[in-house]
Amino acid sequence: METKRLAGLEPAAVFGYFEEICSIPHGSRNTKLISDYLVNFAKNQDLRYIQDDADNVIIFGDATPGYEDHPPIILQGHMDMVCEKDTDCTIDMATEGLDVTHDGNVVFAKGTTLGADNGIAVAMGMALLADKTIPHPPVELLITSDEEIGLLGAAAVDLSELKGKALINLDSESEGVFTVSCAGGCVANIGLPVDRHAVYGPCIRLVVDGLQSGHSGADIHRDRANANKVMGEFMNRIQKLMPLCLTSLAGGSKDNVIPGSCQATLVAMGINLERINGIAEQLQAEIREQYDEPNATVQAFDVDALGGNSLSTQSTAKVIELLCAAPNGVQSWSKDIEGLVQTSLNMGVVKLGDRLNVTLSVRSSVNAEKLELLSQLKKLAEMFEADYAEDGAYPAWEFRKESHLRDVMVSTYKEMFGKDATVEAIHAGLECGLFAEKIPDLDCVSIGPQMYDIHTSRERLEIGSTQRTWEFLLAVLKNL
Repeated sequence: METKRLAGLEPAAVFGYFEEICSIPHGSRNTKLISDYLVNFAKNQDLRYIQDDADNVIIFGDATPGYEDHPPIILQGHMDMVCEKDTDCTIDMATEGLDVTHDGNVVFAKGTTLGADNGIAVAMGMALLADKTIPHPPVELLITSDEEIGLLGAAAVDLSELKGKALINLDSESEGVFTVSCAGGCVANIGLPVDRHAVYGPCIRLVVDGLQSGHSGADIHRDRANANKVMGEFMNRIQKLMPLCLTSLAGGSKDNVIPGSCQATLVAMGINLERINGIAEQLQAEIREQYDEPNATVQAFDVDALGGNSLSTQSTAKVIELLCAAPNGVQSWSKDIEGLVQTSLNMGVVKLGDRLNVTLSVRSSVNAEKLELLSQLKKLAEMFEADYAEDGAYPAWEFRKESHLRDVMVSTYKEMFGKDATVEAIHAGLECGLFAEKIPDLDCVSIGPQMYDIHTSRERLEIGSTQRTWEFLLAVLKNL
């Protein structure tokens, strides 16, 4: 494939491979094409590789001359991306590549997520293995699938062929920040049975929109409202004035994305649109005041219809009660690390069909708190006589007091940039915890170039930071 839009950017090889990756659809659960692309790369480079049934790929690179006796290093990233786009974007992200470009400072994709989380890690690994002149020890490039939906590839991958005991994860988004610990997590699913029947009467459409959205781990503490929770409160206030029969409800698309919009359609008996708009204006003002949501909108519209296949008023009330009762956001803060969220959850998706499906992403750096929060959600489901299931559980990555890899990276960073790197724990989920379970005494550090607004259509990758991170990675490999 020939690079076009990113030609001329440095490092050229990294951005060249990244643009190729952007041309291949590679959302979560749609990773076969990108997995095969990596296999073809390995074949063309005459490198040994492993590809498993989960689309994970491991590529083995020999040491450069003089480094043959050095311990192997594992470089790791994930191949899948979060597929979010603007409402007016016509790109089918399941079958089409991205409209990627840059403005000289940042790389972005028009109308969609960019997938630098984590395509830039894949591109760096490929660029390293393709260049036989870069000094490095034996490299084991581990590229996992379906990280964004619960670290599924990392859970499935067989690491028995790996010899490395040190792993550099390239899935962080802040330059100069070394992540050395992260929260564990799990996805909770609540399925509430509902009753539907034909209901006749005037209809209204409720819309909550314009919220900032963001990553359900990294941004959960940033005073961003959850559109699904706002919609629950909106409907709750309306039903105090008039009986409601819910016809449709949809908010959010990913459990690990704070939902920025939610829509509902209702049959409202004794409708008074003026009073409903008064409620909307009041709630909108509250959201803008209580949260960092200057563009939040809460609106109600007439619908040119008379009824539909709606829920009963009792079933509608139960849906609203569940949305309002479910916990959301930060639940506790770390007592050891100032400013670190310890436990949280995000009501990422609500969807009304034959039943109401609510999907929540639970995270905690304390396993006992994670289990307790999941237990609370299970009890909540039982109270509402709803189904409950858990999926994609992964362990926390615990801090390692003694780390040769971290020491080398910290000293290399200080030598290169004349300042100290930040060493921290994060609330977002990384795959290192799963790898540490599979490889005893594994030494891990996570780094990455500067990115902004990941998991949203505003995602941007800083060009200069990418070059500095690349040069730093090469220096670390040489120093190891």
